Amino acid sequence: MEAALSRLAPHLRTLSDGETGPRSWWIRAILDRLRDHPDLELVRDGDYSSYERTPQWRVRDGHQLTADSLDPYLVMDDAFRASYPLFHELRDAYECPDLDFQVGIPLHLDLAVDAFGEAGFSPALYEPCLEATARQIRSIHAQSQGDVVFQLEMPVPLIAIAGTPAAGQPGAAAQMAQRICDLPRRVEEGTRFGVHLCLGDMNHKALGHMRDVRPLVLLSNELPRRWPAALPLEYIHAPFAAAEEPPTFDEAFYTPLRELDLPGEIRFVAGCVHERLSLEEERRLLALIEGLAGRQVDLAAACGLARRPDIAQAWDAMEKSAALVDA
Repeated sequence: MEAALSRLAPHLRTLSDGETGPRSWWIRAILDRLRDHPDLELVRDGDYSSYERTPQWRVRDGHQLTADSLDPYLVMDDAFRASYPLFHELRDAYECPDLDFQVGIPLHLDLAVDAFGEAGFSPALYEPCLEATARQIRSIHAQSQGDVVFQLEMPVPLIAIAGTPAAGQPGAAAQMAQRICDLPRRVEEGTRFGVHLCLGDMNHKALGHMRDVRPLVLLSNELPRRWPAALPLEYIHAPFAAAEEPPTFDEAFYTPLRELDLPGEIRFVAGCVHERLSLEEERRLLALIEGLAGRQVDLAAACGLARRPDIAQAWDAMEKSAALVDA
């Protein structure tokens, strides 16, 4: 948190705790805990060296997965209890009274699919993943002081849409938006959210790719139509890079942004800051995105900065972000 504040304090909208330690591997922190779950057994082990080498489970014969049994294996509530007081100390020290605390939440659908493969779409697995994730959000919200934004993090929906033939993508976007909105429907009125669309970034390698940005535009447009009215959706983050692969400068790739139709109160976050682009290239890219989208955008990297092989690349991304905002 101090690393980000010392470089970006005047520009930050939200601040995460960095998801250090085991959480630096994102959902792996939960998956590794499942090795001890008494109702599950491994059907495929893996060392996370590639997307094909990840562990998957099934429910043991005669057993059942429930939200009650799954909830203790999730990590978000425990991490919040440890980090939230430190956030307040640092927010005061850096004189950022309006800064919000960002709590990363792996989408329940991604948890179900990552842990159980295609079987994760079945109600017997989907429902406990949904309810256990909602419980974590409800608990954190109850402990907070109104300054917490939950960032729902999700490779599965965008990759699913991108992998669908063009004619079926609008329908796929509607289905994925419905799945995403299952989660905010389970929490209290006033809980604040942002959505982090993703193409995957394990070992700084993407799981999916887009031929152009139409999949993320379709999903971004669909989400506000289905989002519960009593819950603020504050931003949608869109990846314009694919992990180590930098954003393209092919204007045709971005042309679907002309169809972006977000309400003005929902910020659109361009995940275009990348270690392989110069500051001048970033300026050109930002102008292209904003020109086609017809709106000012917020800035971010395509995914977490810890995915990079060299920490200097993370500092570079922060410094370029500050320079772009200052300009």
